[in-house]
Amino acid sequence: MELFTIKEVAAKLRVNKNTVYNLIKSGHMTALKLGALKVTDKELARFIESASGKDYSDLENVTELKAV
Repeated sequence: MELFTIKEVAAKLRVNKNTVYNLIKSGHMTALKLGALKVTDKELARFIESASGKDYSDLENVTELKAV
């Protein structure tokens, strides 16, 4: 199992660190604290799988992604 820092998760998702913190705060992603917050590789994979096809623009109202 591998642990990623918030910065590493943000880079992998191509978002800023605040977005990752907000995903954790809103319960969409689970982290653990070992000095600083970390996310496991399994949790990151789970989030990506579950987030596929969804619009996370509003973390309090995640919806299915509408076709453009």
